[in-house]
Amino acid sequence: MAETETSGASSPAPPCTLVIFGATGDLTSRLLMPSLCHLHHSGLLPKDFAVIGVARSDLSDDAFRQRLDENVRKASPKIDSDDLQWLLKRCHYVSGSFDDAKTYGAVAARLPEVASTDGSGDNVLFYLATAANEFTSVVQHLGKAGLVKEGEDYWRRVIVEKPFGRDLPSAQALNRDLLQVLTENQIFRIDHYLGKETVQNIMVYRFANGMLEPLWNRHHIDHIQITAAETLGVERRGAFYDGTGALRDMVPNHLFQLFTLVAMEPPVCFDAEGVRSEKSKVLQAVNFYDHKDVLKNVVRGQYRAGNVGDKHLDAYRAAPNVDPHSTTETYVALKLMVDNWRWAGVPFYLRTGKALHRRRSEVVIRFKHAPFALFRDTPVERLPPNDMILQIQPEEGVLLRFNAKVPGPAIHTTGVGMRFSYGDYFSSEPNIGYETLLYEAMIGDAMLFQRADNIEGAWRVVQPILDAWKKGGADLAYYEAGSEGPEEADELLARDGRKWRRLASP
Repeated sequence: MAETETSGASSPAPPCTLVIFGATGDLTSRLLMPSLCHLHHSGLLPKDFAVIGVARSDLSDDAFRQRLDENVRKASPKIDSDDLQWLLKRCHYVSGSFDDAKTYGAVAARLPEVASTDGSGDNVLFYLATAANEFTSVVQHLGKAGLVKEGEDYWRRVIVEKPFGRDLPSAQALNRDLLQVLTENQIFRIDHYLGKETVQNIMVYRFANGMLEPLWNRHHIDHIQITAAETLGVERRGAFYDGTGALRDMVPNHLFQLFTLVAMEPPVCFDAEGVRSEKSKVLQAVNFYDHKDVLKNVVRGQYRAGNVGDKHLDAYRAAPNVDPHSTTETYVALKLMVDNWRWAGVPFYLRTGKALHRRRSEVVIRFKHAPFALFRDTPVERLPPNDMILQIQPEEGVLLRFNAKVPGPAIHTTGVGMRFSYGDYFSSEPNIGYETLLYEAMIGDAMLFQRADNIEGAWRVVQPILDAWKKGGADLAYYEAGSEGPEEADELLARDGRKWRRLASP
């Protein structure tokens, strides 16, 4: 067990009302409501708390509660019934279209009524669980209705779900539209990856351990691999996915969150502005690619039919609502270089894909080899590598791989591992990944949310890839469902004398 702890338990969030636009959708019942139940179970929700759901369906408060009750229990069968009932009693409903000013007038009328009933006060957190093309309209209507105007003793905040644009121009336009109505400190751009304990702990691993930070640079690290692999195919998301693809869906958000946390400089302090500023600097330091660089350093692939475990998976092009001639990528791998003092010459290899051999999200820190002079007579061509592997999902923990002598009179070396697992050290509370993010938004801590320049910085790195693909010449690589990915992704590292850590590895 840990010898010391540096902070105590968190206090409940302040009294507030959560207004969810799109409250009858899957996100609310599958993620938001269970997360709120978990927060209540942990004592982090205020006693004076209320929810107002807003959607087009014509429902009464009771009908809305009944629908939530059924859908939440179906999505989370193990949910604590007492927590759910506590929350449902505080749920209210407003019916209306998101582009109708009358809807926002109805919300404005319900807020004081709900506050007097549930004691939630004047603090309001608006959650946009809507389609991305409705973000701007909802925020503009909130502004016209005076719903996001703050006072000296109360706040108004807006949580925006991804995608934050589909390219650089659209991301810039969205930020511009939001900032015409809201201040930056009112906007909480949510990425559920940052709600994962292991992702948050990347900063702690680096900056709270004196033995690691001195090694975290080009002098000791050979390269870094970042992986987000899924075993599922496109499933029922064909209509959305075929117009999006793996690059837009995963790289400028999830993978770049891991990338910037691993690569950033130590912030002055662990507050929102300090951390987000350092992450922004990393994106500014990435070498931008021209068309030729993209063709050399980026691989795009698409899965064909195959077996993932004991389950057969049809080819991507055979999925519902997917163009049978689609060239949308379901896999992308890329090499990035960061042009700063810490990382000059150290490649970052990123990959993500669907229908792969194993579900795994991790960061592999590959350290440079020790000199071979002492071991030139041993029967190995190279010593096994030293890796520090930050495991994010499904396992949560850290794996350290180093070399040891095999018992016996001769000097034979082999790679061995030391593993830290969260489950072995800490009690496991129910967690979806949204709990921390919802709580942080309620208390006004934006460190785990993206700032406008973070969003645009990520798209500036990705935009040349989109432009090159649109221009042509980037062939689509194919891989069998259940495999490690396309061979071209292996060749991306082989050119540099390196290999991916295999998804099949323990």
